Amino acid sequence: METNKTDYFEEYQSEDIMSLNHSRIINRVSVALGRYDDKYDVFPELELELSTGKCKPDVAVYGKLPIDWFNDIIYYDQAPLVAVEVLSPKQAVTDLTDKAFKQYFPAGVQSVWIIIPTLRIVQALLPNGSIQTWASGIFKDPVMGLEMDLGYLFK
Repeated sequence: METNKTDYFEEYQSEDIMSLNHSRIINRVSVALGRYDDKYDVFPELELELSTGKCKPDVAVYGKLPIDWFNDIIYYDQAPLVAVEVLSPKQAVTDLTDKAFKQYFPAGVQSVWIIIPTLRIVQALLPNGSIQTWASGIFKDPVMGLEMDLGYLFK
């Protein structure tokens, strides 16, 4: 029996499809934020079960969390301070802005970064609806003060 490629593709949500550049950006964000390791924990692809539902930001930033190697958590139920979303090749920007305003902000996330690799831009969305955009230089989160060199991110 032959499997229809379209049916197989439709089984996955667009956010579940990882591409080379998508993965590269997630890694570089995580590495760039590593310099804040004394104050923040940075988690790529952490499964969350927030008050607004299940989600998985590409990168989630928390204040330092206690470590318990014997009792791991599959679905973490606390909102991150920052949620980072990288636009996937088959995804609409509105998928990410909807996620920010309907899921992340109502759950307590303070800032959402949307990274659009093809345009090489980073946007910071805030709960009040303001949006700031960077296309070069040093990105600085307007709430947390975290900084990231866009030259490194998009090299």
